[in-house]
Order: sequence, then structure tokens, then C-alpha cells
Amino acid sequence: MGQRSQVLLLLAFIKFLVVGAQTDPNDAAALMALGSSWENKPSNWVRSDPCGGWVGIECINSRVTSIILTSMNLTGQLSVDIGSLSELQTLDLSSNTFMTGPLPQAIGNLKKLSILCLTGCGFSGPIPNEIGSLPQLLYLALNTNRFSGQIPSSIGNLSNLDYLDLTENQLSGSIPVSSGNKSGLDMLLQTKHFHLGKNQLSGTIPPQLFSSNMKLIHVLFDNNNLSGIIPSTLGLVQTLEVVRLDRNSLNGSVPSNISNLANLRELALSNNSLTGPMPNLTSMNLLNYVDMSNNSFDSSGVPPWISSLQSLTTLMMERTQLEGPIPVNLFSPPNIEIVDLSNNNLNGTLNISTTYSHKLQRIILRNNSIAKFEPITGGNNLTISLEDNPVCEVTGQVTESYCNNSTSSLPNSMPPNCLQLSCSSDQVASPNCKCGYPYKGTLFFRALSSLDLGNSSYYVAVEESLMQTFQSYDLPVDSVSLSNPTIDSFGYLGLSLQVFPSGDDRFNKTGITMIGYVLNNLSFSPPRLFGPFFLIASIYDYYAGSNKGKSKGIIIGAAVGGSLLLVGYMDPEYYMTQQLTEKSDVYSFGVLLLELITARRPIEQGKHIVKEVRNAMDKTKELYNLHEILDPAIGLGTTLKGSEKFVDLAMRCVEESGAERPTMGEVVKEIENIMQLFGLNPIVESASTSETYDVAGKGHYDHPYIDDGFNYSGSFPPSMTDPK
Repeated sequence: MGQRSQVLLLLAFIKFLVVGAQTDPNDAAALMALGSSWENKPSNWVRSDPCGGWVGIECINSRVTSIILTSMNLTGQLSVDIGSLSELQTLDLSSNTFMTGPLPQAIGNLKKLSILCLTGCGFSGPIPNEIGSLPQLLYLALNTNRFSGQIPSSIGNLSNLDYLDLTENQLSGSIPVSSGNKSGLDMLLQTKHFHLGKNQLSGTIPPQLFSSNMKLIHVLFDNNNLSGIIPSTLGLVQTLEVVRLDRNSLNGSVPSNISNLANLRELALSNNSLTGPMPNLTSMNLLNYVDMSNNSFDSSGVPPWISSLQSLTTLMMERTQLEGPIPVNLFSPPNIEIVDLSNNNLNGTLNISTTYSHKLQRIILRNNSIAKFEPITGGNNLTISLEDNPVCEVTGQVTESYCNNSTSSLPNSMPPNCLQLSCSSDQVASPNCKCGYPYKGTLFFRALSSLDLGNSSYYVAVEESLMQTFQSYDLPVDSVSLSNPTIDSFGYLGLSLQVFPSGDDRFNKTGITMIGYVLNNLSFSPPRLFGPFFLIASIYDYYAGSNKGKSKGIIIGAAVGGSLLLVGYMDPEYYMTQQLTEKSDVYSFGVLLLELITARRPIEQGKHIVKEVRNAMDKTKELYNLHEILDPAIGLGTTLKGSEKFVDLAMRCVEESGAERPTMGEVVKEIENIMQLFGLNPIVESASTSETYDVAGKGHYDHPYIDDGFNYSGSFPPSMTDPK
């Protein structure tokens, strides 16, 4: 880009700031109509300019591109007016359980929509066929609603779709595949996630559904009414990592080529009517979770391939017609933690030997025919359950711990050093021993893998991963807490989640919205052992006060490379004061300047652009020692007059203290001075100057953050549509 063009681009952004966010009239009318049918919508949805700071609304060039209103306790229906927002890219209304009624056919008009997330709402009726008319859609999450009828075959037209989640609805009928002019899910060659569990789907799993050209990593068809055999074509999808077909009515033999799935980590085939030989999984070296329980396999001994699975952590083979002695090497895989072979016909002596894995925690062999147990030395952390075996009927053995039913106590992450902390009514003590009003919900993990619920270290790992995610996105989170692990009748692990605010004892509405968005759109990736998840959030009733005083300014909305950015634009003083001022906009503009002259996003790989420039900057060196940071394509080098002045201006704008930042009028004047260094006439080149900005700053604009306004000068984080 030429030097003159670069300066004009800077001025274009300044003009954007001065003139303000004037929403396209059609978009404004559509949002007004949508909001008119909703209760509990944000209180600042009464102004005439939605792009000027409505909570949850993002705009680019005066067009509405994003609606994100997670966990707002919205009540009402989604009207056909949604179809008028032709530039909409993101629609996230997740965790609003009182959003009910049908999904309107007008949703098909949103040709630029890339993210549609309605998780945890109350929508009902059929999913409209028009859902298949969204060519840019990447992420489709309609899980945990009350949608009924069949899965629309038109979803097969979504050639860019990465993530499909229809879990926990009332969908019925067969899984659609293509035929003639009819589309089907087999056409989704780019999709990585088929989440169709907890519905009422019936019929067979069509062999045509799978092919070697697919990129699937998750196939979750659990808790349906599917029948027939497991198609051998499943073994063609070499990218698969998680397969859940449990809790259906599948029959026949497991296809032998399932062992070709070399990347598979979790295989759940339990609670079906499978017959034939136990499948041989010898070559599946990454497999860590296997559940074959409650099927009608041919009677056989304990499969010898079990001891060869070096990654195996959990083995579940309850009621699988196993018989004969228990081989000593069954407990030798180096990572094995849980072995459950209950309700079989195993006999002889249980000899764990001294070669068992040091990670082994539980051996469950209830209701077999084991007559003798060779005690082991050590193994203090090993729990053995032999109830209802002959060995426990022998005199003197009944009182042994392995002959008594026992359940592991489940952890609660409340730190002991906070037990004496006294908080006011409804407040909760955080892990950092601060009283506050946390954002609460339940995280549900759908591919349970190798987890001993009594091992609190697993949950600590998730807590740490959550905090790393929140911190990388600069969200106002002090700490997180997970507790009360439970596994429901569907095989889903639930963890109670509490997210505690930073800088205040409660969140504002935007903080809640952004936390919900991060968790609902897979920006957070849990440790691999936990697999795919979703959040059902509770209603948050403790929003921070909204009367922050009058000030002037406008929101900055920016896009780079077509991707929405995060809250890297936000004034750090806001975290302490919960107030936004004119100087907040100056800070945001400074970040935008740095973004422009470095060609970097505000936050990349968890590093903030302001800190990166500040750490590298050395004014005693040529170009302030920023050669490696500044974008060479824009010509900001020693040959370009005013290069350092651009940097100086940007860094003055992003001073930690608002008092040390210039006013926006001063910023514009400095830009005009830099233009003159380029030999450009600022009056001619720019439609708005420092004079026009000074006039605008004298009272012609209401600040968009007043009431409970949009409390960040940035955009929402991008969705990560490649979770593992």
C-alpha cells in the first residue's frame, strides 16, 4: 500500500470515530422489530442507533454483522425480521431458556452468516429447510432445545460447515443422505463434528453417510433409537478421534475394519445388541477409552490385545460374556487407570502381580466367579471391588475392603483456606478468597474419557485451561471453580462451573455475554481427555450498576482480514473503575493505530500488541528499534518522514493512565501535522478535521455506554471451530 493511501486510511478511521456509527436504516428497523417482541432485552436497546453502542451488537461500515446476547434471560421469539439483516455474520442467543417458538424460515436469507449458536434455548418445531441456504455457515449449534421432526436434508448443502451440533432435541426419523437431487449429510466433506446424540433418531446408520474423503473427528450418535448394523464405511474415515454409538439398538457384528481408525481415542459401543466376536483393536495405539459394555458378544476370554494398547486408560466391558481366568498382563498397560469387567463369567484367581501400572486406580470385578485373590503389597491408591464373587463368601473375607461396596467421594474445589471467609448474602468465596457474584452454569462433556471422578487433578487441569483462555482474551475474570462432578444416565459428565469477576464483585452485561460467547463457540478447548462439551448457563441477576455518568465518544468497531477481533481495544482503567470516558475511546484508537502500522491483531497468541511494542521500543535507535514489528508493506521506514511520529502518537494514546493520554481533538491535530509532513493538505484530504471533532465533542453525541451499554471498545473473539 502506498504512503498516501496509508495516511488516507488512517483518516478514514478518524472520520469513522468523528461521524459516529450511523446504522443502516433497514438494519436499525429490523433490530427494533426484533427487540419489540423480547422481554429482558438490554436497557440501552432504546436508542435510535444500534451501531452506536447497543449491548451485543457489532457493526462494520454501519451494517449489523453480529448479535451476541448469551445468558441475557431474553424472553420471546425470534421474529422473521432477523432475515432483513443481510450482512449478519454471527447470531448467538445461547443460554436464553425462555427464547421459544419456531426458528423462522427467514433465517435462510442470511447469506453471510457464519456462526449460528442457539444452544440452551427453548426453540421448538421443525428445523426449517432454509437452514441449508447459508453458504458461509461454519458453525451450527442448535443443541439443547426442543426442535422436532426430521433433520433437514438441506443441511448437506452447507459445504463450508465445520461444526454440526443437534444434540438433545426431539428430532426423529432417519439420518438423511443424498439421493438424486436430494442433499444429505454425506455431502459435508469439510465437517469435523457430527453431534446428533440424545434425540429420537431411528432407522439404520446409512453406509453412504461415511467416506474416505471426510474430515470428521467426532461422530456422536449416542442415546437414539438407531438400529441395524454399524456400517463398515465408518472405518474409512481415518481422521476420527471420538465415536459414540452407545445407547441405541444396533445389532450384528462390529466391522473388522474399525481397527483401521488409527487416530481414534474414544470408542463407546455400550448398551446395544451387538453380537459376534469381540472386535480386535490391536492396532489402535492412540485409543484411551473403550466401552463395550452391555452387548451380546460371543463368549470369549479376556481379549489379549488389551495389554498392547499403550495409551489405554479406561476399559469398560461389563456384561460382555467374558469367561475364564483373568490374565496377569491385563493390568500392565502403562496408562491404565480403570478396569471394569463386572457381571461376566470370569473365574479362578485374581493375581494383579507386581507389574501392574502405577496409574491403576480402580479394578471393578463385581458379580463374577472369582474364587481367590492374591493380596498385593503397596497399592494404597488402588481400589478393588469383588462383591458378589465366591471369594467374598469365604469365612473371614467378608469384612475385607474389596468385598464391601464403596463409592469414591467426589471432590469439591472449595479451597480450605477460604472456609472462614464470610461473604454477604448470595455472594460466593472465590478460589482466590474474594467474595463476589459468579457467573454460574454446568459444563457437559459428551465423550467421557478415562476419568476417575474422585481424582480432583483432572478438574484442576480444566480450571487452569479455562483461566488461560479467559486471560488470553483479556476478559475480566479473577478465577474459576469446578465442583460436583456427576455422570447422568446418558453418560455425560457434568461439572458445576463458577466464573468469578475481576476488579469488582460482579460482572456487567457485556462481560457475561463475552464469557458465554467464548464458552459456547469453542474458543475454549478443554484438555483432550474431556472431549467435546457444551455449556448450560444459569441466569445472572447481579449485573454491575449502569449509571456511570455522561460522557462523549463512540465505540470503535474494527475488522481485519474479515475476522472479528477481541477486547484488546479496551481501556485498562475500565477494569478498575467500571467507567468509560472520552479517554477510553482514545486508548481504543491507539490500539487501532498499532494494529494498522504492525499488521497484527490486538491479541495474538495471548500477547497484547501494546505490551509487545512497548517492550521492543527503544527511542535511542533507528525507527525506535521496531523494524521487526512494523509492517514493511506500508513503508514505515527511515525513508518515510513522520514514521516515529505515528508510533509516538499511538503510544501516547495507550498510556495506562487516562490522564496521560491526549484528547481525541489533539489526536486529530497530530494526524494533521503528520499529513503536512507528507506534503498533504489535511483540509482537502479529510472530510473531518480536528475542528469538526472539537465541535462534535461539545455535546452532540450521547455516549453509547451509558445505562448498561456496550462496555468494551472491541469485538467478540473468533470461534474456534477445530476443537479436539
